[in-house]
Amino acid sequence: MFKGSIVAIVTPFKKGRVDEKALCNLIEWHIKQGTNAIVPCGTTGESATLDYDEHIRVIELTVKTVNKRIPVIAGTGANATDETIMITKKAEKAGADGALLVSPYYNKPTQEGIYRHYKEVAKSTGLPLVLYNVPGRTASNILPSTVARLAEIKNIVAIKEATGDMKQVSEVIRLCGEKIAVISGDDFTTFTLLALGGKGVISVSANVAPKDVSDMCAAWEKGDITKARKLHYKLEPLNASMFIETNPIPAKTALAMMGKIRKEFRLPLCEMADANKDKLKKALKDYGLI
Repeated sequence: MFKGSIVAIVTPFKKGRVDEKALCNLIEWHIKQGTNAIVPCGTTGESATLDYDEHIRVIELTVKTVNKRIPVIAGTGANATDETIMITKKAEKAGADGALLVSPYYNKPTQEGIYRHYKEVAKSTGLPLVLYNVPGRTASNILPSTVARLAEIKNIVAIKEATGDMKQVSEVIRLCGEKIAVISGDDFTTFTLLALGGKGVISVSANVAPKDVSDMCAAWEKGDITKARKLHYKLEPLNASMFIETNPIPAKTALAMMGKIRKEFRLPLCEMADANKDKLKKALKDYGLI
């Protein structure tokens, strides 16, 4: 259902508010560049700093601008199950095609708690749901055995795997087979994950190089492994540059250097250190983006 290059799109700001014009322009650019789906209000979209009205407005605007040309998978996860259900229902009402649900963060739930959380959300909506496993931010790991249990729930269709652990990815795919699509949550693991049987990537790097990320996924799907590998190695230095500081600071800084958005964040995120900014600028120049 969801596959290929899925951009975890940034949320542009202008004078402290969501820059709706810049967001719409980014969406149009992504569609022209071959992006296969869009995730608004994910980690890269600074969802943690958006209030409820802004969060839903960004989803609504994305849905309206995309206008069914590609899927919109709204970020609706929270660390409280009731809150997650509330945001997910609003995303469904707004016309989203799916929802990305980060595993509850800070609470550090048990595996049974994680299972019950997702089960309750799935019962509350008709949307296809994408689990999001990112232990580096949530302080808990959705183990393969728990993914296998969740894969039995009809509208849980995919998992964004951001552990960086290919052994875990392999076990998830072995246990779940075709019941759930495994999608990379780290750009540097995309090629390897595809080789294991994954279906694509929810990408940070696609914010700045959407065509190459899309072309790499498409080449793999067509069986052109040589082309996919070539693009993997081309993207590798850019992927590294997107994480020299906390995401989405480098991605937004890069887009500002490319003239696509204003360089504006919400605290506690802030501007890059000058030394890292110089490294990012060099990476973008070397890639031909500026």
